[in-house]
Amino acid sequence: MLDIQNLSFHYGSRTLYDEASLHIKPKNRIGLIGLNGTGKTTLLKLINGDLTPDGGSISKSNETTIGFLNQDQLSYQSDDSILNVALQGFEKQLEIQKQIDKVLHQMETNYEEKLVDKLAHLQERFALLDGYSIHSKAEEILEGLGFNTEDLSKPLRTFSGGWRMRVMLAKLLLQKPSVLMLDEPTNHLDLPSIQWLESYLSNYEGAVIIVSHDREFLDRAVNIIVEVSGGKLNQYSGNYTFYLEEKELRNEIQRNAFKNQQQQIKQTERFIERFRSKATKARQVQSKVKQLDKMDKVEDVIEEKVDLDIRFSFNQEPGKIVITLKDIAKAYGEKEVLKDTNLIVERGDKIAFIGANGKGKSTLLRIIAGTEQFEGAREPGYNVIRSFYAQHQLEALHVENEILQELRESGSEKSEMELRSILGCFLFSGDDVFKKIKVLSGGEKSRVALAKTLISQANFLLLDEPTNHLDIQSVNILVQALQQYTGTYLIVSHDRHFISQTANKIWYVEDKVVKEYPGNYTEFSRWYDERQQELQEKASVAKQEKKQTPKKQKKQVDHNELSRLKKELNSVQKKLQQVEKEVLDLETKVANSEVEMAKPAVYGDPYKLAEVNEAYEKQKAQLEQKNTEWENLAEEVERLEEEIGE
Repeated sequence: MLDIQNLSFHYGSRTLYDEASLHIKPKNRIGLIGLNGTGKTTLLKLINGDLTPDGGSISKSNETTIGFLNQDQLSYQSDDSILNVALQGFEKQLEIQKQIDKVLHQMETNYEEKLVDKLAHLQERFALLDGYSIHSKAEEILEGLGFNTEDLSKPLRTFSGGWRMRVMLAKLLLQKPSVLMLDEPTNHLDLPSIQWLESYLSNYEGAVIIVSHDREFLDRAVNIIVEVSGGKLNQYSGNYTFYLEEKELRNEIQRNAFKNQQQQIKQTERFIERFRSKATKARQVQSKVKQLDKMDKVEDVIEEKVDLDIRFSFNQEPGKIVITLKDIAKAYGEKEVLKDTNLIVERGDKIAFIGANGKGKSTLLRIIAGTEQFEGAREPGYNVIRSFYAQHQLEALHVENEILQELRESGSEKSEMELRSILGCFLFSGDDVFKKIKVLSGGEKSRVALAKTLISQANFLLLDEPTNHLDIQSVNILVQALQQYTGTYLIVSHDRHFISQTANKIWYVEDKVVKEYPGNYTEFSRWYDERQQELQEKASVAKQEKKQTPKKQKKQVDHNELSRLKKELNSVQKKLQQVEKEVLDLETKVANSEVEMAKPAVYGDPYKLAEVNEAYEKQKAQLEQKNTEWENLAEEVERLEEEIGE
């Protein structure tokens, strides 16, 4: 299908590929991995014909078609609806449709037999190409990638770059090229869309080449890993987890081979040195010298894993409650995004906020950061110092600064040696630290911005999609940094492996309300899937029972009794509202007491602490009593409503 033989390519004086080879067959689903700058995107451009190799060849059969989704398409704009843009993937069908429309127009005034025959022929070709279902196929793929039905008629230019990229992906999938090449597709997809794409690619008829930093996506979407390293294309027959195991095995073999060869070289050199001056050993010495010259040297394994060791310290230790959100609601015009959201972030929480795009995740982060207007109450905790990382933070970097200078000006109070050590952990070693921000790639700028965020004195981090544009090694560095971080953080991310390694609580959105699951992502995922299954089964049973059960006759209630019940209901509802206010008031008092107990002036004074603690326990007991009273009244309201028939 596609054959790469002895490929060589240079970028200036730098060699990206040196006689690299790879054979791609139908149904191969390849994950192309490697450090940033090793040439992954360059290889896709070489295959696509955008670049020309310096040596070697890339050959394909005449029937092989190439489809390439790259980052350049983020800027593509059009006044066409997104449905019409996606439909451009059906080039042959659309051309035949134009011809059919032209013939039909001609037949309005000229009903010749040759036009009838031409129409029948065109319609037959259109049907063979499944032309009558192209709209439904386009709608299915666009909705699978996260668009609502009402979005399909909107112009492409009204959507952000990430959403436009989804449209270009839909167009590419509808084209069904023989070789589908996707460059970091998960950067622009939310979790439901990533899962949909995994399922779609598992049944794709052609070959697929994916550049991605998302380990979970690679595990589920590919069956071959090709690692770009040392100018070569090293193939591993399995997913990413298999690659890690197999690479470690190969590295161990290489380490042993290198060690054995080094011992052999030392022994040979000692022999040469010892007998160099003895005429009787001259022939043997010469033989050993030639042996060394001809020896194929085994390279030592270059360890790519970085062991991070950052010592986090804060000038201020926050109280037990980092932030409290009460009755948060947010709407953009008529579009309601969030409602009835009540959350508490406690010191030491490591929270991942997950879900589909457009559900209010980034909006809530901005509300917490204090940069977004909203309804409800936002109550920051005591001594909380916040730092917010999002992609727009890259634009806030001072482009004329050197990397080291940028970190030095971040206010971390760390020495130059400490800063250089941290930059080394973030893959900026030696003279790299003197590079200016303006010459860095997107991934390198992300690493600088993340390093600045992590070394600040902030004890509460807000991280919005921090893994975007990072390679797998950089993501692993970020994981290590967050595992060592002793403060509190809230992350918005769609990278499941990253979330599973960094979060101990999960936030998710359900019916526009943000809810919390008190466990890690693996536990949440299992619980959520089981819950969805139960809800589907209950809905199915209820639907079946509704079909089989005859409608109940309404219980007849005389006029006087009905009047009495309504008065009683009105009275109980008023009591319920009053108790509800008392519950909210007590909840506020309990939360305030918790904040009070966390203050140094209180917990450092045993008598003051005892006094506050006594009030706290009393408030908790009252709250429990009022909650019980509220539940009883709510049940009474429900009973009366059933009797009345409301």
